[in-house]
Amino acid sequence: MICANHAPDHVTINRFRAVHAEALAGLFGQVLTLCARARMVRVGTIALDGTRMAANAAREANMDFERLAREIIAEAGAVDAAEDEEFGERRGDELPPELVTGEGRQAWLREAKRQLDAERAARAEKVPRDRPARLAQARRRLIEDWRAELRAHESYAAWRARGIAADGSRRMAPGTTKTWSIPQVPTGLINTTDPDSRLVKGEKGFLQGYTAQAVATADQIIVAADVICGANERYTLEPLVNDMRRELDGAGIDEQVEVVVADAGFWNTRQIERIAQRGIRPLVNPDGGKRSQPSTMRKRPHYERMREELSTEEGWELYRQRKRIIEPIFGQTKFNRRIDRFQRRGLPACRAEWRLIAATHNLLKLWRHGIAIAPA
Repeated sequence: MICANHAPDHVTINRFRAVHAEALAGLFGQVLTLCARARMVRVGTIALDGTRMAANAAREANMDFERLAREIIAEAGAVDAAEDEEFGERRGDELPPELVTGEGRQAWLREAKRQLDAERAARAEKVPRDRPARLAQARRRLIEDWRAELRAHESYAAWRARGIAADGSRRMAPGTTKTWSIPQVPTGLINTTDPDSRLVKGEKGFLQGYTAQAVATADQIIVAADVICGANERYTLEPLVNDMRRELDGAGIDEQVEVVVADAGFWNTRQIERIAQRGIRPLVNPDGGKRSQPSTMRKRPHYERMREELSTEEGWELYRQRKRIIEPIFGQTKFNRRIDRFQRRGLPACRAEWRLIAATHNLLKLWRHGIAIAPA
């Protein structure tokens, strides 16, 4: 439809996806509602996990602050040289012809106001298309991270200097704090093509990308989908459960979730306790597959309680469902459907794209379910 029955043009398709990003992401909830009406959504036991997805950016586009500064200066020098050649003796900042008259200025102001309103209506910062703008955005983000690091260090130094906490626990005595040299410029790397993307470890080494997450039922129906920057999923267990409950309520599903299973990457003691207080039984592996022996921290009582629960026949039988529920979804998406890379840039755009991918997964499930129950 959007290609008018002609050969698909990727620019036309991507422009359509960008303009209608929110509507396309909203299809996830609508398809989930259709699945619920077909009685395909059973949420007694649900599993959640994440998979690495390549970003629309190359690893070679990662730069540090000094390299960014050199490239910005080089870009500015090239612009100055081009303006000198174009304008000659003129300054180059004269009014353009459309602003010389009063009518032209009014039209220009109306257009500028319209653009400002559109920017303010945007829900999140977008990645600019022009490279100089992306360089400036990347530089600003590095500076913001650097300032946040400085504020965090000041707060941490004050915390340690107090010595004893309000609860009586002992901290570092004053004068024993470790010295830390404040960097003079922002540290770290940022990608100039997609500043939201990070280097994440995939099955075949590191790649520039995101972590796409999904929550699924025992019948492999996705009931929540999200994307995070980087690979740290430690703080995403409870947010994913909250997203799942919101999606289920929107689809008119009142059934209560009984068990949530997740691997060791989602371990977060406080979030696990809060989920348990809501009447949901969390089963999260306290030990990663590559840890031969648990560390000192992982020998604490709450870790031992979870190990005891998983050592029972019932607990292990519930936990082992995780691979059967969630892993085939990622395999079907990334290998069978060959969707292993985001086409758009920026975290909000990738989230909308992932929700559309999840919606099509559920839609295929719904289609196959209809074929299975169709009369012969």
